[in-house]
Amino acid sequence: QVQVVESGGGLVPAGGSLRLSCTASGHISLTQIIGWFRQAPGKGREFVSFITASGANTKYADSVKGRFTLSRDNAKNTVYLQMNNLKPEDTAVYYCGARPRGSGDYTIARQYSYWGQGTQVTVSS
Repeated sequence: QVQVVESGGGLVPAGGSLRLSCTASGHISLTQIIGWFRQAPGKGREFVSFITASGANTKYADSVKGRFTLSRDNAKNTVYLQMNNLKPEDTAVYYCGARPRGSGDYTIARQYSYWGQGTQVTVSS
């Protein structure tokens, strides 16, 4: 069984920073790919970033490129999303998803098998 838990959300002013954490427990083969997605009120779940098992490969949405950075500590089963220069449009519930490595598009939410409960990020203008 896989459990995914996010933490680190909060309220920050525009230009501020937050670091989100995603801890995925369970068989390592099921959590090789960790993806971050976000969902603003009235909108669908939007891709933010993903990281592969080794941490060597990452991808970012254009809207966060240059501001957000993913890293992975496999000893702690934890992925970190460092968010800098936050903007009001970054306000959303941020979700962490986990899935095995394999076919499919890692930028699509429905490709992920396991999800956390989400953590709220609010950026004030």
